[in-house]
Amino acid sequence: MAMRAPEHGYVGPFAGIDVPWLVEMRARTRRDHPFLIWEPFEGSGESLTYGAFHERVGGLAAGLARRGMKQGDFLLIHLDNCLETLLAWYAAAELGVVAVTTNTRSSGEELGYFADHCGAVAAITQPAYAELVNASCRRLDWLAATSHDAGAAPAAGRGPDRASSFAALFGDASDRPRRGRDPLAPVGVQYTSGTTARPKGVLWTHANALWGAKINAAHEDLRPEDVHLVYLPLFHTNAQAYSVLASLWAGASAVIQPKFSASRFWGVAAKHRCSWTSTIPFCTRALIEQERPKRHSFRLWGSAVSEPPTDALFGVKTIGWWGMTETMTHGIVGEVHQPNTPLSIGRAASEYEIRILGADGAAVAPGETGELRVRGLPGLSLFKEYLNNREATAESYDEQGFFRTGDRVTLLEDGFIRFADRSKDMLKVGGENVAASEIEQAILSLAEVAEVAVVARKHRMLDEVPVAFVLPRGGLGAAPPDLAERVLAACRAKLASFKQPQEVRLVDALPRSTLEKIAKAELRRQLAEDQRG
Repeated sequence: MAMRAPEHGYVGPFAGIDVPWLVEMRARTRRDHPFLIWEPFEGSGESLTYGAFHERVGGLAAGLARRGMKQGDFLLIHLDNCLETLLAWYAAAELGVVAVTTNTRSSGEELGYFADHCGAVAAITQPAYAELVNASCRRLDWLAATSHDAGAAPAAGRGPDRASSFAALFGDASDRPRRGRDPLAPVGVQYTSGTTARPKGVLWTHANALWGAKINAAHEDLRPEDVHLVYLPLFHTNAQAYSVLASLWAGASAVIQPKFSASRFWGVAAKHRCSWTSTIPFCTRALIEQERPKRHSFRLWGSAVSEPPTDALFGVKTIGWWGMTETMTHGIVGEVHQPNTPLSIGRAASEYEIRILGADGAAVAPGETGELRVRGLPGLSLFKEYLNNREATAESYDEQGFFRTGDRVTLLEDGFIRFADRSKDMLKVGGENVAASEIEQAILSLAEVAEVAVVARKHRMLDEVPVAFVLPRGGLGAAPPDLAERVLAACRAKLASFKQPQEVRLVDALPRSTLEKIAKAELRRQLAEDQRG
């Protein structure tokens, strides 16, 4: 494996700057311009100018330092979309603390793994999740909870025994910590499902975050006057980098909602004259059912494919793109100012080297499908590493230093690229990547289960959902009558809701391929036939 590292004397595009520099610069150049506009589903909203955001971030960074946090520590941020999510992330960046943003649909077991794996010393959450975080992450020194829930149902039971108020964390912004600017210092971790059962922690540097900010803003043609509507989860790269960091780089505004709401979409967009949004097919399908205004202010959307038929319905141009947590931005992206091949994901982005390789390792010809590989600089245009997992980091690159994406794409005659499929053991559930092996491991924890295979079934709204084929120990005749329910209960206890099987099928045999491997292709075929029938 030959990952390329910066050579001696290399001066990167972010030499001498970091994320706090970007926030401070915008506070000087756009002090009174709205940066974040909070649009809750209930209660009054709030707007923070660039100047006010810089001040609040400084106060929180000072408060975190007062609580004993220091450069290199890890802070777990387990929040639904809210202003506190962004205040915490950017305050951690200012202090030199690494922000670990986690999916709020995670189970207690997953949360405990995230906290232990990164060595988090503290957590910031909200009332609905405080008890779960407290019970699952026992090695934390402390946790702080916000005063409200952003779209989540309150949790029942007693409160955590180590919780303090998020508001009480704030200090005086004049005491904000000062440290040397190091663009290669770590800034954030996101846990993403891989082909193994345990999620991997994708580590970003400050340069990675700035790369995401600058390149996303360029790809999306973001301008200072733009207003970006953000409803996808802020713990994820899409909202974190494609939307907020890009808006920050451009000096634009970002309207933050707790989550996607089809019924509120057009009203909020009209209220703030939103001109940009990053969306996913699930959201687009849901909007088809809503009454649409005759006029709106959107000039561009970004999504999984370019210029789908729904563009005519919504009166907007959609640019397609492809990216990963490991790339911070789009390795493949549609054209803003030129026509795109409909339903393509775009062309190879100029900031990366792209290869599409067939099964024989040779480059594919136009019309052929192959594995997508991407080359850049680790710590700049590619993630720094998988946290505490050198083996997984090394295995993710080929001998020429290209990152193995695990996705398969088709090269078209005109140079555009169309997404084909993903590694067969990866599912895409409502925009979330799910490893089948992770679900299988949860089910195999039951003594009554001999073998299990999890595959995807197509779903009209979520793209795919998991279905588990379970071979009971001793055969189908020996299975307890409630085994299917036990399987679902085990998954509910161990897995986030979107990872839980939508169906459990008890079988007396599983199809086999060579070397006695389970023939998952046959199981997928069965599901497809059932849906057609």
